[in-house]
Amino acid sequence: MKHSSNNKLFQSSLVKEALKQSFIKLSPAKMFRNPVMFTVWIGTLVMAGVCVWIATGETHQGSLAYNVIVTTVLFITLLFANFAEGIAEARGKAQADSLRKTREETPAKWIQIVGEMYVNEIKIVPSSQLKKSDLFLCEAGDIIPSDGEIIEGLATIDESAITGESAPVIREAGGDKSSVTGGTKVLSDKIKVRVTTEQGESFLDKMIALVEGASRQKTPNEIALTILLAGFTLVFVIVTVTLKPFGDYAQTPITIAAFISLFVCLIPTTIGGLLSAIGIAGMDRALRANVITKSGKAVETAGDIDVLLLDKTGTITIGNRKATHFYPANGIEEKQFIKATVLSSMADETPEGKSIIELAGINPLTYQIQNPRFIKFTAETRSSGIEFEHTKIRKGASDAIRNLVEKAGNIFPAETAEQVKIIASNGGTPLVVAENENVLGVIELQDIIKPGIHERFDRLRKMGIKTVMVTGDNPLTAKYIAEKAGVDDFIAEAKPEDKMNYIRKEQSSGRLVAMMGDGTNDAPALAQADVGVAMNSGTQAAKEAGNMVDLDNDPTKLIEVVEIGKQLLMTRGTLTTFSIANDVAKYFAIVPALFIASIPALQGLNIMKLHSPETAILSAVIFNAIIIPLLIPLALRGVAYKPIGASALLRRNLLIYGLGGVIVPFIGIKLIDILVTIFI
Repeated sequence: MKHSSNNKLFQSSLVKEALKQSFIKLSPAKMFRNPVMFTVWIGTLVMAGVCVWIATGETHQGSLAYNVIVTTVLFITLLFANFAEGIAEARGKAQADSLRKTREETPAKWIQIVGEMYVNEIKIVPSSQLKKSDLFLCEAGDIIPSDGEIIEGLATIDESAITGESAPVIREAGGDKSSVTGGTKVLSDKIKVRVTTEQGESFLDKMIALVEGASRQKTPNEIALTILLAGFTLVFVIVTVTLKPFGDYAQTPITIAAFISLFVCLIPTTIGGLLSAIGIAGMDRALRANVITKSGKAVETAGDIDVLLLDKTGTITIGNRKATHFYPANGIEEKQFIKATVLSSMADETPEGKSIIELAGINPLTYQIQNPRFIKFTAETRSSGIEFEHTKIRKGASDAIRNLVEKAGNIFPAETAEQVKIIASNGGTPLVVAENENVLGVIELQDIIKPGIHERFDRLRKMGIKTVMVTGDNPLTAKYIAEKAGVDDFIAEAKPEDKMNYIRKEQSSGRLVAMMGDGTNDAPALAQADVGVAMNSGTQAAKEAGNMVDLDNDPTKLIEVVEIGKQLLMTRGTLTTFSIANDVAKYFAIVPALFIASIPALQGLNIMKLHSPETAILSAVIFNAIIIPLLIPLALRGVAYKPIGASALLRRNLLIYGLGGVIVPFIGIKLIDILVTIFI
C-alpha cells in the first residue's frame, strides 16, 4: 500500500480526472452540500444574467467587459474549489485501482466438509465462489483467495501486496496471529484456512470502498464547521444587503457586480472550497501510514485522544518472551521439574510455550503418556496445563497457582514466592509449575523493552496524552517495565473486563480513550474505546470491533495515528483562521473603493492605494479565486505537527496563519491591482 509514485500531489492522470470532476461537481445537487460555495454558485448565475442584461442595452451596471471578467473569475473560483475536492478524491481512486489489481480472481483449493469431517478431495474453485465458513488449503506459492483465519498449520506469508513491506511474516493457527488477508502470498509450508467474510465484504472490498470515498461521511467537527461557515455566510448576506441603503443615502450607485464581489470576498470561500479536501486527505494520510479507518470520525477523534492503552508484550517490549531459567523448588529434582514444564507446554502454541521446550532441549514425544487432556490458557484461570492418568500439571501466574495449591490444603513454598519476587523485580515474568497441587518450581521468562520507546512516550506526554500499559504480568513486573519504559500508569494482571472497566472509568471523566489490540479477548475493549486499532494479523473479532486496522501490525502505530488526527484538526483550524483573516484585507480593498468618490474621507482606509473601484474589486475577486489552488498542497499534505502543547500551538498558528492571513492578501491584492491596471 505504500506507493512511492503516489507521493506526488499533481500527477498528470490525477489532474485530468480532477479537472473533469471540477465541471461534474457544478451540478446544483452537488454544490448544495457546501453552503458557502453554493452561494458563490448562485452569485455566478446572477452575474451571468447581469452580463446578458448589459448586452441587451442596460448601461448602469458598468461595462460588459468588466462584468464578464467578474463572472469568469467567480466561475473559476467554483472550479478551483471543486478541483481541490476532485484531486483529493482522484488520489483515493488511484489507490483503489491498485487494490483492485490485488483483488484479481484467484483459484482456491476448496476443502469439502461432510458433517464435521474433512473429505480429502480438494476441488479447485474460483475465489468468488467461496462462502463464509468454507475451508481452503494454501501451499507454498499460492495466493490466498479470501480473508480467513488459519485453523491448522503455520506459514511464511508475503503481505507486500497489502502493506507494501517486502519482509515476509509468519502466521499460524492458535494465538493472535492467525488472520490472513486475500491477495497475499504463501511463501512456505502449508495452512488450512476458514473463510471469515462473505463475498463483497472482504478486507480489500472495504478498503476499495473507503479510499474511493463511497463510505466517507462528514465528521462531527466538519459538520460543526460547515454550520459555522453557513452562519458566517448568512451574516455577510445581511451585511452586503445593508450597504444598499447606505449607498442610496451617500448618493453612491453600487453595481450588482460590486455587491456580489464584496459578498463572495467576505464569506470564507477559502476554507469553504478546501474543507472537503482536508477531510478526504486526512483519511488518505492514514491509509498511506498503512492504517485503514472505517470512518473519518476515527481519524479526527484520534487527534483529541487523552488516554492511550498499550499492551506490554509486542508494544512496549519486543514480544515473544523466552524462557531463560528453570528454578526447581527445594527438594524437587531438576529432571522432575523439567519434565513437568515440558509436558505442560506440549499444547502451548505461544512463543513462550515453544521457548520452554526449546530451553529444556527435550522432545515432549519422548515422554510416552496415555490419553492426555490439554488444558488451554484462559484469561480467567491464567494458567494452562495437561492431565493424564492420575497426574494433573498446571503452569501459570504465581497467584493463580498459589490459589490452586492453597485451595487443595497445600503450602506454597516460601523460597518459590521469594524467587517469583526476584524474577518480577528484574522485569521478568515468573511462571509457577505445580503437579497435583504441589509446587515444583518457577520458570523465568524475559522480554526486552523496545529501543526508543521511552522517547515515544515523551512525545505523547508533550501532546498531553496519558499512557497506560496493559499487561497480564504481576504488579512487580508491571511496575518495573512501566518505570523503565516511561509510561504514566499500568494495569497489572489484566483480564478483558479490567481493560473495559478502565476505559469506562476514563470515559466517565470526560476523556477520550484509544486502544490497540489483536486478540479476541481485546475485542470488547476495542469496541468500547473511542479509537480502537486492531492488528491486521489479529483475529477477525478484533478487526470487527475496532474502528481502525493497522496493516503493518506495528503496536506503536497508535502514536502515528494520534499525530495524523492532530494534523487533520490543525490543518482544518489553521486554514479556517487563514480564510477568515483573509476577509479583513478584502474588506479594506472593496469597501473604501465603493464609497471613495462620494465620501473622500474614506481615502484613509484605502491602505493599499488601489487604482480605482473597478480594479480594486477585480483584484479582490481574482485573489479570492487563486488562493484556493495555492493552498491545495497544504490541505492535502497537512500542516506540520509538533508536540508542543495546545496553548503553544494556538499561539503559533495565530501568528503564522492569523497574521499571515491578513498580510498575504494585502500584498497579493496590491500586486494584482498593478497588473490589472496595466492590462485593462
